[in-house]
Amino acid sequence: MRTRLRHSTDPSAQRYCWDIENGHERSLTQIKFNAEGDLLFSCSKDHIINVWFSHNGERLGTYEGHNGTVWTIDVDSQSRFLVSGSADNELRLWNVSDGKCLFVWEFPTAVKRVAFSDDDERVVCITEQRMGYQGAIRVFNLNRDGDGTNRAWMEVFLSIIPVNRAPESQEPEHMFHPIGSKATVCAFTYTPNLVLTGHESGKVALFDVVSGTEVLNNERAHMDIVTDLQLSPDRSYFVTSSKDKTARIHDTKTLRVLKTFTTETPLNSAALAPNRPYVLVGGGQEAMQVTTTSLRQGKFETRFWHKVLEEEVGRVKGHFGPINTIAVHPAGTSYASGGEDGFVRVHHFEESYFKAKPYGDLEIED
Repeated sequence: MRTRLRHSTDPSAQRYCWDIENGHERSLTQIKFNAEGDLLFSCSKDHIINVWFSHNGERLGTYEGHNGTVWTIDVDSQSRFLVSGSADNELRLWNVSDGKCLFVWEFPTAVKRVAFSDDDERVVCITEQRMGYQGAIRVFNLNRDGDGTNRAWMEVFLSIIPVNRAPESQEPEHMFHPIGSKATVCAFTYTPNLVLTGHESGKVALFDVVSGTEVLNNERAHMDIVTDLQLSPDRSYFVTSSKDKTARIHDTKTLRVLKTFTTETPLNSAALAPNRPYVLVGGGQEAMQVTTTSLRQGKFETRFWHKVLEEEVGRVKGHFGPINTIAVHPAGTSYASGGEDGFVRVHHFEESYFKAKPYGDLEIED
């Protein structure tokens, strides 16, 4: 499969864009920059994980092995390991540099969300509630010595894959079943053993992974399913998006809602712009209604909101269907969006973006 790149300019949006048209054959589910920002990882309903050079959109490689929709991915801070969760009920650990699958964990139901801890030593994952199985949150320890596993080769389901035989890695370090509304998204906080979750009911909560108890919750964080959760660099606050047509910034310690950004369309993703006071949100009308809706009415745009003033400051068009996922470059120089249309669009900000005065003449010191 060849990847055709279309380079476009849009002075009104003050950016230039790499449009990756044939990187995926089905809709995107999540995209993620690595810590340096030179690599962009994407996953999709086509069972494939791709990695791209973020500066020009060239595909570096693929990670193949899943047999279902890949719902979620995350990469560690050193760009050594990648984890992925899929509808084939598997959590996989990959070597970023050569694309090898190092380990496979299998579960009764699909893996909907994965995330590394800030020290890269642990991975948290959510498996969905289905077919009589409870939804579960599991935390696994990783062996980061060598290639990440004590690797032995064995035959599994008639295919040869590298498997970690260390007993402590076969079972989760911690596992618990959240009571009530199903968890949809999760992330480690800056406090050891505390995991942040978003739920179908719109609730956000903090869980102690050792005891499995809910330490704190905000039942009315949103009025509908929480679709995305992204932390600030220091993890002291986070942004969520929801089908209730809002994105909100919350305090990690208290879960108090700090800011609300209200739109006219269900939101699938929200991201924080480093070094600038902006929140990026994306979503759109459901796919089944897209064929009867114009691009403008469908709201298939990335929308920029002032993080402090709660005012919309700009929009960027491009996708032909709902935006499913947004990620911002760690240095704040670009952002990427993945859509229901199967396209990944990488937008590089022009100089005017950085020269703008979002606070007027007021100078904010970091």
